[in-house]
Amino acid sequence: MAPRKVAAAGDQTLREHLITTAERLLARRGATPTVREIAQEAGVATGVLYNHFADKEDLLALALHAHVRSVEATLGDPPRPGIDPVETTLTRFVERGLALHEAILPAFTALLAQPEVLVRFRALTNPTAGGRGLRQELADFLAAEQEQGRVAADADLEAAATMIIGACHEVVLPHLYGGTEVVVPKGFAAMVSWTVLHGIAHR
Repeated sequence: MAPRKVAAAGDQTLREHLITTAERLLARRGATPTVREIAQEAGVATGVLYNHFADKEDLLALALHAHVRSVEATLGDPPRPGIDPVETTLTRFVERGLALHEAILPAFTALLAQPEVLVRFRALTNPTAGGRGLRQELADFLAAEQEQGRVAADADLEAAATMIIGACHEVVLPHLYGGTEVVVPKGFAAMVSWTVLHGIAHR
């Protein structure tokens, strides 16, 4: 049987409405919402949630997934290959990655005490770049630049993408446990893109 509609949710099914509600609470509070809070916010009885999800962890994993996608959507489309200088575009990728990770950090921090939610989240498709993930999105961009002769033909694009996305993790993820404010070093994005493009070998 298909999920019934919720009048207040427009074209959303009740299942979608509950995920959106849980996402909103998770993003707004930076704390894990209870089943009762989600049901109250959604305008349904508590037991209704269990008609559409295996348990609370199932709902929260889907809400976290939706939250990451929502945040990514606010950042706009990723840079396109073949337009601006490669170094300029790589800097934008770093800036975009840092902004995404910093924005979703509070929600992940809130769920640290519920590892089962994070396990189920990891079992879902990657929420970024339409399922490809940020690293693969960047590797694909570099491959397109390589085809146009703007990146060295023998460059290891997977390694370059890993280093760039890893740099974003390095700045943001330590704060997952510390709870301190994320501070991006001045010029960090440009420094990372320059180093990846030009390397550190003696000239």
